[in-house]
Amino acid sequence: MIAAVTNGIQLSHFSAAVLFSLFASVVFGITHRNTPKEQLHYGLYCFAMFVGGVFLAGWLMWLLRH
Repeated sequence: MIAAVTNGIQLSHFSAAVLFSLFASVVFGITHRNTPKEQLHYGLYCFAMFVGGVFLAGWLMWLLRH
């Protein structure tokens, strides 16, 4: 049996989603554009879309709950 180590960082769902958005946006920017300026702009665009999607999904789930 494998024991889980629980000494790590405790993240909320929102914090985890923003952290995922950051890492995914960096990867998308680097792999989908050629110049550093284009990479930065596309990475920021992807980050904004990810975080906007998190807020939209949160509002939709709130509406379904109430």
